[in-house]
Amino acid sequence: MRLMPHADHPVPVPAGLVLVPFRAARFPASGPALAALTSPPYDVIDDAERAQLQARDAHNVVRLILPGDDYDGAARTLREWLDGGVLRRDDRASVYVCEEEQDGHVQRGLIGAVALADPEAGIILPHENTMAGTVSDRLALTRATRANLEPIFLLYSGGGETSRVVGELVATPPQVETTTDDGVTHRLWAIDDPTVLTAVAADLLPRRAVIADGHHRYATYRQYQAERHAAGDGSGPWDFGLAFLVDATVSGPQVHAIHRAVTGLDLAAAVRRAAAAFTVRRLAGPDVAAAEPAGTESADTRPADTRPAGTEQAGTEQAGTAWSASGSAAGRPGGLDPDQLLDELAQAGQSGHAFVVTDGTSAYLLTEPAADLLARSLPAGRSAAFRRLDVTVAHLGLIVDVWGLADTVGVVDYHHDAPAAIAAAAAAGGTALLLNPTPVADVTAVAEAGERMPRKSTLFTPKPRTGLVLRPLDA
Repeated sequence: MRLMPHADHPVPVPAGLVLVPFRAARFPASGPALAALTSPPYDVIDDAERAQLQARDAHNVVRLILPGDDYDGAARTLREWLDGGVLRRDDRASVYVCEEEQDGHVQRGLIGAVALADPEAGIILPHENTMAGTVSDRLALTRATRANLEPIFLLYSGGGETSRVVGELVATPPQVETTTDDGVTHRLWAIDDPTVLTAVAADLLPRRAVIADGHHRYATYRQYQAERHAAGDGSGPWDFGLAFLVDATVSGPQVHAIHRAVTGLDLAAAVRRAAAAFTVRRLAGPDVAAAEPAGTESADTRPADTRPAGTEQAGTEQAGTAWSASGSAAGRPGGLDPDQLLDELAQAGQSGHAFVVTDGTSAYLLTEPAADLLARSLPAGRSAAFRRLDVTVAHLGLIVDVWGLADTVGVVDYHHDAPAAIAAAAAAGGTALLLNPTPVADVTAVAEAGERMPRKSTLFTPKPRTGLVLRPLDA
């Protein structure tokens, strides 16, 4: 690796995408015993789950990754576990094949130490911004433990020798297998053959990767690297970070939307305002937007020839199939069926931008945003990749421009599943905004343009499990 000037202390710059073997620290367990020692990533664990994980086993890895403010305590615990055999170092440096299977979907990739690079190098590309407080927390933990306790999640594409190697190896019995309580089966194999590792390294070198999950951990890796070089420590294991690298085109993740709840805007107002810039079709429930309060504007005040083709005034469309004839959705007595709403949304999304808005009782489909809305709300200086995202249109076009709201946390809340977003909106008398998933190719295109997605744009699953493989930074 060449050196990149960094104030008075240069840091190495890799020649490309470099994933090297390392001597992992692992729990000497498999099956249910290993499952009890692992956890989800730190940033999806709430206080209640943290307590449950701690109670499950005295050596659950959550004690390392979420120590509160007791970072030195986490370091002592890690050292005690290594010294006492709770965690054992592998004898040989390896790259690990990890397979995750859930509900028939299989994701496969390599766990190794990835060479760190500035995003401007175009090797490892972020697609989200980071928050300083979270990086400070992870950095304090890294300083104390001198370890990468959890991998970041990277995606690349294109098949090739690496995917061939992975495909051959997973046809053999795994060295480790466990099924965690979220229904994901995790399998692990180690690769320590120098010939195979050399072939994999040559295949990966010209590629680039996108961070699917772990932006704050990656920022922490790079900050810790800079600190060690500034301290005069030179090159070392801090020039690499623990990563799970997946070929998205061969055995990649499932991609899910993250839905929104706008608790301060009731559905009737949301639909009436949207009708001025979108085609609106009622999918289910009573037509809350049909009757307008006295003294308010009509649903669409524009001349007919400036509306999107096929625009109907809210209140004129017939309800779709998400509402049963008796007034209740199948499987959701007295309410909507989120799965049917998402099916309608997916079908509409094949033709362009599409959104569903609902309060849990009624639901509407919004499609065909007006050309003048897109022209004025989407920044002309941003890339075409950014401008064509559904989530961009949802935030800048619908939430900010049409609804006139601030695009901030508290005004817009985020939920990983549609039922949760709908429940939050219903409880507050607000509006749930349901989105289609953002394709991996679109995330990659935005990252390759050097830009960031709107916050909480995409959820990739399954995430790498914490506790399968740890990386102490002493070798």
